[in-house]
Parts: sequence; C-alpha cells; structure tokens
Amino acid sequence: MHMHNPPHPGEILRELCLEPLGITVTEAAEGLGVSRKTLSSILNGRAGISPEMAVRLSIAFGTSAESWLNQQSQFDLWHAEQSRRTLKVKRLAAA
Repeated sequence: MHMHNPPHPGEILRELCLEPLGITVTEAAEGLGVSRKTLSSILNGRAGISPEMAVRLSIAFGTSAESWLNQQSQFDLWHAEQSRRTLKVKRLAAA
C-alpha cells in the first residue's frame, strides 16, 4: 500500500492549533513549558514530536498524545520508505 507524503506534525500544530487561536510561538512555548527555540524547531520541521512533547500538546489542546505520536510516526516512516531501494538489506529465512 502506497502512503502519501504526510505533513510534518509541526505544520499541523501551526495550522490547526496555533493560527486558529491567534497564539504566537512565544505564547505557545510559554504555555507548553518549553523554550521558544524548541517549539520553533518543531513548527519548522527541524525537530520531531517526542513522547513528552506529545503529552504537553495533549494537555494544552485537549487532544490525545497518541495522535501526535502517530502523526510523527507516519511522517518518519514515509521518509524512511523513500530510501528503501538504497538500503543494503538481505531477506532472512530459516535455514
């Protein structure tokens, strides 16, 4: 089954959580209890959503931590699949 190119969770966070509420990056970082630099890295796709950040986001926005981790996992897996043909892996079977 072919996956589509999923957006980075930071893009979802910006477009569906921060922008509709009119919250700045600085305000969101303060509310989440993280540095502005940390949040900015996520929003700009330079860092991923960690389990701890997923819990913080779930508390702040009334979502589930699992949904944030699932988004990150789908993003990471899609990018890993893009290099599937270049990986030097042999199929293993019983002797």
